[in-house]
Amino acid sequence: MNATAAPSIRKGPPKPSDALSRIGGNAQPHEMRDPFDIGEALTALAESGEPVTVFPAGWIEPLLARIESVDPELPHFVIDFTGSERPPGGKAILVASLGGNAKLQFELDQSWTPLPANPMHVAAEFPEACLVLNRRAARRVETPVGVNYTASFRVQGRQYNLPLYDFSQGGVGLRATPDECFGLHVGKKLEGVRLELGPNLILTADLEVRLMRPFRTFLLGEQVQIGCSFAAISMQMQQTLERFVTSGAVERRAQAR
Repeated sequence: MNATAAPSIRKGPPKPSDALSRIGGNAQPHEMRDPFDIGEALTALAESGEPVTVFPAGWIEPLLARIESVDPELPHFVIDFTGSERPPGGKAILVASLGGNAKLQFELDQSWTPLPANPMHVAAEFPEACLVLNRRAARRVETPVGVNYTASFRVQGRQYNLPLYDFSQGGVGLRATPDECFGLHVGKKLEGVRLELGPNLILTADLEVRLMRPFRTFLLGEQVQIGCSFAAISMQMQQTLERFVTSGAVERRAQAR
């Protein structure tokens, strides 16, 4: 897979086997409150056609739906209940999988009135907050706004300087435009990568590209998420990362109050 690959086909209507469970009480999700981030998550669900499991208050069996469209300006989105049924008026918990790496959960409280053009489409405002449960083995820390976090390296004579989106003890997540990541692909080894983790920590490590996923943002347009794991890391570097990740020096934007 590479950055020039054709976009994935949107999934069809959900099946009963697609139903997800709610995030358990013993889990440790983080809270996402930034409307920009919430809009991005909902847009990703709309573009992929990922099933959304809906738990109306007081119901035992969930309903299944998809996100039909997202309008970040209002901001609102449209939920498609085709093949299922609309919930009764009141509260409902919605759960969906984000890219296979996380589970998204939020609550809506509304009348669930259908849109005039389609009786199975319901408009809803963005939730004030979402719970996000990451399924990675290592704790992930998102890089804060306004601080320089970059990965710099060379591949076949070409210089790359890409922003870091997040990092953990197991690897880093990068963002790039399709043009900026030309020459990279899943399985590519990146040697001697200079990682600037803010003003106080600079590391050099070998990475391996494990994921390349095209997506679109409201402000930046077409982007590619590049997930990299550490291919070679010393014990000292591992301990340094562990201290940095767990010290609280960097806080997730989504947790900001």
